[in-house]
Parts: sequence; C-alpha cells; structure tokens
Amino acid sequence: MSLSQLESVSLPVDFHAFDDIIDVRTPLEFEEDHLPGARNLPVLTNEQRVEVGTLYRQSPFRARKLGARYVSESISTHLAGPLSEHQPGWNPLVYCWRGGQRSAALATVLRSIGWRARTLEGGYKAYRRYVMGELGRQLSDSTLRFRIISGLTGVGKTRLLETLQTKGLQVIDLEAMANHRGSLLGSTGTQPTQRQFENRLHQALSRLDLARPVFAEAESSRIGNVYLPPALWQKFSCSQVIEITMPISERVRLLLDDYRHFLENPETLSGLLDPLSKLRGRARVQEWQALITKGAWPEFVTSVLENHYDLCYRRPGSSESNYQAPVKQLSLPDCSPKSYLEVASQLEEFGESPAS
Repeated sequence: MSLSQLESVSLPVDFHAFDDIIDVRTPLEFEEDHLPGARNLPVLTNEQRVEVGTLYRQSPFRARKLGARYVSESISTHLAGPLSEHQPGWNPLVYCWRGGQRSAALATVLRSIGWRARTLEGGYKAYRRYVMGELGRQLSDSTLRFRIISGLTGVGKTRLLETLQTKGLQVIDLEAMANHRGSLLGSTGTQPTQRQFENRLHQALSRLDLARPVFAEAESSRIGNVYLPPALWQKFSCSQVIEITMPISERVRLLLDDYRHFLENPETLSGLLDPLSKLRGRARVQEWQALITKGAWPEFVTSVLENHYDLCYRRPGSSESNYQAPVKQLSLPDCSPKSYLEVASQLEEFGESPAS
C-alpha cells in the first residue's frame, strides 16, 4: 500500500473506526450539513474564505499566500486549544469540501506530530454523493415495505409509533427527524436543512432490517421546511395504511398535553394563527384568539380541530390523498398509555407479516 493510500480513505468507510471526525470547513458550511458525529475546527472563517476566494480571481498566487497564512494561524490556535489534550496514537479523520488543500493542510501537521490523521477522499462532496446514492438504493429496494399510520390530528400517531418501537417493531419518526410536527403550530425548534434531513433518513434506514416492515406516520410531502424525497413519497403511496380514530374530547386532552408550551405563552400562539385568516376567515381567527385570551383551552382546541384541522384531513383512499384506503381501522377509547399498548399489540402482525 502506498503512502497516499495510508493517508486517505475512500467511501464507504466505517466512521466508528476513527477517534474523531474533524470538519475543517467554515462554520457556515458545517451548519448546513456535516458528517455524522463531526466537530468543526475550521481552518478559514466564513469571512476569510470569501476574502481569499475574491482575491483568487485577481491573483491566484496572492490568494494562496493569504490563505496559507490564515490556515497556519487557525491550525496553531487549534493545537493550543481543542487539540492540546490528545495523546499519541490519536486517530482522526479530517475532511473539507472536496478533500483538497484545507483538510490536507491540517492532516499533514497532525501526522508530523505523530498522530494517525487521515483525510476523506473527495471530502464532504463525495460523502453527500454517496448518501444520496445509498438513499436512492434503499428507497427503490423492493423488499422495503412501509406500514402507514393515519388519522386525524390529535389521535396520537407519534405516541403509537413510540409504543410500537418499545414492542420491538421497526419505526421511523420523520417528524422527529424534521424537528417539526407537520402543521402550522408544529414547530419544535430549529429545523435541519434539507441535506441534514436526508442524511438523517439515510442513517435511520441503514439501521433497519429492510426485509421487515417499517411503521411510519402519514405525512404530507413537506414537513415544515423540509421535503420528503420523491422516492419515499412514492413508496408511501403504495403502502398499507392503518387508520386510527379517537373521540374528539380525548384528542383535545392529548393536544393540551403535547402543546403545553402554548398554554404558558398564549401571545405566541395567538400570533401564529394570523396566517389562517385567508383560509378560515378573520372572524373565525378572532374567535380563536378570544378563547386564548380567556384561557378557554378545551373550547379553543375543540374549535380549531373541528373548524380547521379536521377540514384539512385528506382521508386515505380519497382522490386528494397520496395514500391508499385503510386496510384496517382501529379505535382508541382514550389517550392513555394502556390504549396505545393495546392497539400496538393488534398491529404486531402488520410488523412481521410478508407483503400482501
């Protein structure tokens, strides 16, 4: 094996074989997406990268000299800071955008110290290409079968998925991956970028036995700001659907529990309702906002369900739905853990049976 082969690795690669994964790209590049488990030790700041790139169009020589100075300063800072405690034998993987000068500069210095630093051939760009290729292969695999959990807002589809998982059945929670519950009021924090979402989906599918059915929630093609890959949307359209029902009083109770943060910050909730004026009318939205002001929470949630969310529900099997008609419908009497456990037990056969 040549020295260059010893100093770099190509995909696919077991990332767990390294003590550390270091992304030397700028913070902005890292924030958009990065390898699983990577930490950011940039050799150029966001501003420096722009400065060097601009100068390069005028004089490549001057740009390389300036870039080398910035990179050297950054490496010195990293050695005195976050890299100062590593012992002999440390084995990091270093990568940049294309596996070029930025990652090579840091890896060369680390190897000169005595650490077993290696670079990723093709860098993040190669990783991204690999992930999308693998994701396409996974979603086109004829053995991959989904079991779709459908139902009106508030029936606890996510709770059912969690219960199914505790029983050893295979589940992917797309809303958890997207950090969003898929509705106007569904934000649960900062969403991942589209690339991060696709990487999370790839990682989730990679951990599953694709020969066994996988339970997922019936989603729209978009969850907040991220989109389901077209191949996944198509896969969902030909999957078996199980529809869950629950009395509206119990749906209200569940939503008041799941969205308790709105009860503590009613002003935020009231402002989020404004965009619904065009769809439901200003009078209806003002009615909801009045209920919020009075703290009439059960009445508010009941009205929002009946006059908005239930009207938006595209029943599986209808012409406006992406999903097939349900092969089974199960009714939960309430939103207690016991009820979800009983329904999960009834669904075990759908988690192990061959495709119909």
